[in-house]
Amino acid sequence: MQTLKFEDLPQGGFAGLKERQFVTDRRVFPRASAQAFDGVGNFVYLADANFQPFGETGPHPHREIDVISVMVDGRISHAGSLEHGQGLEAGYTQVQRAGAEGFSHNEINPDGKENHMIQLWVLPDQAGERAGYKVYEPKIGQVQTVYGGPKGQDETFYSGTSIAVANLEAGQQVEHDGDVLAFLSKGEGKVNGTRVSARTAIRSKSGIALTALEDAQLILVYVN
Repeated sequence: MQTLKFEDLPQGGFAGLKERQFVTDRRVFPRASAQAFDGVGNFVYLADANFQPFGETGPHPHREIDVISVMVDGRISHAGSLEHGQGLEAGYTQVQRAGAEGFSHNEINPDGKENHMIQLWVLPDQAGERAGYKVYEPKIGQVQTVYGGPKGQDETFYSGTSIAVANLEAGQQVEHDGDVLAFLSKGEGKVNGTRVSARTAIRSKSGIALTALEDAQLILVYVN
């Protein structure tokens, strides 16, 4: 098991946010930081971001990428070509599929204090898809799949790479077998017997077992 902590990474950012990039897969980012992890499957990017008070990304486009945004604390107001005006609160997850037509968006912090959001990118299994948008309300105490799965269902966008979010209460346990990249975005936990603090990425090829020591949020990325 490998861990990568928030303080291990350089501070970056743009526009109205500051961020640290935990995953910058070298298939997409050939000049990526040596400290950052490569991804799992088609998952290629994870950034842990704080938006400044009333900060925003500014309008910008995406094409042939799936963008997953997980709110940790605070709120986001979503503006753009998909579901303009949607709002996200802590615990919610937003998934945008750019496809061939692409989309443009601007994510805005509507409040006078910092918020906290995790953004992940996944390359689509198949190019040329239509753009699409989904939002997932938090299911407290459950592991909730928000991305990936087979064709023929509409609960999630299909992909051979899956992302699940668990908004956990203190004392709850989560286990996942096999190759996985996990990110503890909130709270403290014990992972495979090791105490792990918030804003830590965990890479394990033989699975993880996490016990939440306080209310926590865990993101899991794995290949189906």
